Amino acid sequence: MHRLTVADLSEAELLARIFPRLPAPDAVLLGPGDDAAILAAPDGRTVISIDTLVEDHDFRLLRPNGHRTTGYDVGWKCAAQNLSDINAMGGRTTSLVVSLTLPPTTPVDWVEALADGLTAAIHELGATGCGVVGGDLGAGAQLVVTAAVTGTLDGREPVLRSGAKVGDTVAVAGTLGRAAAGLALLEDGRLIGDDRPTGDLGPLGDVGSLGEELVAAQLRPRPPLAAGPAAAIAGASAMLDISDGLIRDAGRIATASGVGLDLDPAALKPFAAVLEDTGALLGVDAMEWVLGGGEDHGLLATFPQGVLLPAGFTAVGSVMPGQPLVTLASRAAALRGWDHFAH
Repeated sequence: MHRLTVADLSEAELLARIFPRLPAPDAVLLGPGDDAAILAAPDGRTVISIDTLVEDHDFRLLRPNGHRTTGYDVGWKCAAQNLSDINAMGGRTTSLVVSLTLPPTTPVDWVEALADGLTAAIHELGATGCGVVGGDLGAGAQLVVTAAVTGTLDGREPVLRSGAKVGDTVAVAGTLGRAAAGLALLEDGRLIGDDRPTGDLGPLGDVGSLGEELVAAQLRPRPPLAAGPAAAIAGASAMLDISDGLIRDAGRIATASGVGLDLDPAALKPFAAVLEDTGALLGVDAMEWVLGGGEDHGLLATFPQGVLLPAGFTAVGSVMPGQPLVTLASRAAALRGWDHFAH
């Protein structure tokens, strides 16, 4: 039986299958159908960002352990990483515009599942009022998913990377190392999975329920969207999304703010403790995932001394004087994490 591919449909026919699956944002004044959408901006300012997922660079359709990446996975991840960028500014997402580059052999149901994953992430992660207002379709040799995202600050000032001050508390919200551990499981050829329907992560051989949770953290990250605005309201001095690893992203705050960030290994140990069994299985020190693993899309923030940390944040260090540098218990930490042009 022939599986319907995008080559079997016109652009209009494919769009007619996609748009009904996508949510409309509260702020939309004109949605899909014209050359551009129109959004309301009650705050008078618009926060904007963009992210791209490229096949065989940011995701693989078939992993060494046998798992097949679904369109639902890619749609969810596309939404999550973009929602996280707005969250890191202390804002709230209002819309997404999505561009798809599709090889002609791409199954139509894979594209439909991508739209379902986008929608599910927006709803389940709590991006209230956000929706998809348009996008673009194109043909190409490999799958590429790009989303431009807009957001609002709801009258607050943005939280930048450059505001950390000596004496501030360094804190994180969300998880650390779990997505990296999940990626390691997916990339380990000894752990054979099987095909799975949309929305079902499926079994992971002998790694158990924790292994499935870690794989889910990689395929469908869950950024803490309530934490960004809460940090802004609490007076966070600097903040960013932990997408490329704790050490690398902490270095970005250090560089932008002209300070040192000293991280406390004892405070980070609980994040590693839950990963130790998986680390033992794969021969990896779990702390390596905590320090260098990205894509959990939690938040790294600094708060003035004495400020009560918002719910969900854990203190993991302090801001120190001196050259922009990240240290662990006052010892220099090697730069690690994800670099898009080094892999």
